[in-house]
Amino acid sequence: MDTLRSLIADRPVVIFTRSTCCMSHSIKTLISGFGANPTVYELDNFPNGQQIEKALRQLGCQPSVPAVFIGEEFVGGDKQIMSLQVKNQLAPLLMKAGAIWI
Repeated sequence: MDTLRSLIADRPVVIFTRSTCCMSHSIKTLISGFGANPTVYELDNFPNGQQIEKALRQLGCQPSVPAVFIGEEFVGGDKQIMSLQVKNQLAPLLMKAGAIWI
């Protein structure tokens, strides 16, 4: 968990993905579409990706990717992010974290 904390510290948006996951790509595209520049960790290309994936599952992320942190807080996976978007709550969350300025 300490490794996970160090990866998300001081970053407005962090997304844990796999390079082959289509939902991960969709979530990265959605968040980037607001003008945010998320930090993206592709776990299949990351040295200790399996350990990080295990930590994500312990947080309740099922499946483990995509996993989105906004303002150093775990927001959820693709369903939670899409739900926030549908409710027009994603942009305000990104603004509060300092990821975008509108």
